[in-house]
Amino acid sequence: MMRPPLCRLGVSLLACGVAVACGHGPQNRPSRPDVSSVSSLVADSGFARIVERVSEAGGFFDTDNLISNERSYLHVLGALESLDVRGGVYIGVGPDQNFSYIADIRPDLAFIVDIRADNRLQHLMFKTLFEAARTRVDYLALMVGAPPPGDLDTWSGASIEDIVAYLDSVPRDSNHVQASRHVVMSALPDVGWPMSAEDAETVGRFHDEFMRAQLDLRFRSHNRSPRPYYPTLRTLILERDLTGRRRSYLADEEDFQFLKRLAHEDRIVPVVGDLAGAHAVREIGRLVAARGGVVSALYASNVEYYLWRSGTFDRFADNVASLPIDDRSVIIRSYFGGMFGAHAQAVPGFFSTQLVQTLASFVDDVTRDGYRGYWDLVTRHAVPLQ
Repeated sequence: MMRPPLCRLGVSLLACGVAVACGHGPQNRPSRPDVSSVSSLVADSGFARIVERVSEAGGFFDTDNLISNERSYLHVLGALESLDVRGGVYIGVGPDQNFSYIADIRPDLAFIVDIRADNRLQHLMFKTLFEAARTRVDYLALMVGAPPPGDLDTWSGASIEDIVAYLDSVPRDSNHVQASRHVVMSALPDVGWPMSAEDAETVGRFHDEFMRAQLDLRFRSHNRSPRPYYPTLRTLILERDLTGRRRSYLADEEDFQFLKRLAHEDRIVPVVGDLAGAHAVREIGRLVAARGGVVSALYASNVEYYLWRSGTFDRFADNVASLPIDDRSVIIRSYFGGMFGAHAQAVPGFFSTQLVQTLASFVDDVTRDGYRGYWDLVTRHAVPLQ
């Protein structure tokens, strides 16, 4: 059994002096404001300054993680809506699956926290695409090096199926690839973060991967071939929620325009940090709490699995317990069935299972008797998805 991270059994939260003193514990959660000053946090301080202030030393993970391998990532959207997870501050890990959660939750501010410094660079690449593209089809065309259609405005109401069909059918050549590369690379000096020559080279390499594989791009680990059950970029874009609706951030023009606005206003902030580290997560909590805000969602993917293996889960739990939350705040996690067996909420045909737990129940658990193991973590208090 993991030890209770904040307090030993029989010791009150007040005696611990951590959660309650900061107003973060489940017994003293701040109410979610209708209008939060959190949205102006970056504008007031500056994008680069906030990125630097929150970031900590990076680490290694055995993949470029250019796209998700969680085909089930949209299965939680119904649960988020039933719990009324809206607004606030979003924290997530990994690449662009975050955008679908952000589009659904509509937070005031989003932090993407990842142990790999390269993930920050990839999100800065996405920032250039959002800035340059007028519509979804333009965004995807720039991403994969395809020529955009000549009548962009008429595509704003197109279905995502039609957009994908267009990209799959349109001929392309080196001129289109070079034009897309020029858009990305020429915009890098304006992303608000000082880019070294090495950083720019890394961004260029990532963009080359998208343009080389196009919509057939898959998640892969270093020195290993992609698993056959890993989804392609095309599959992720066309994925559905549990009601059968296409729900990726590129399925709806209004969602895309919301994300484009957030990116333009520097309200999607990519930082380098370990979820179990000593600084990044706690600093986000301090910044948000100082503005009277709350964390509405923490998307941890399957990071907790690796934290259990490394013995750092307690530190992660401490960090989460320090965040300002309310009764609607949630943690979104991914479980892969090969680890311990099939999860009760697994959907046939999907190798991954997406899960939701309220952050209040998570904090209650870790401050009382902790979790007996990873399986206990992913099965206790999982919110029904349907």
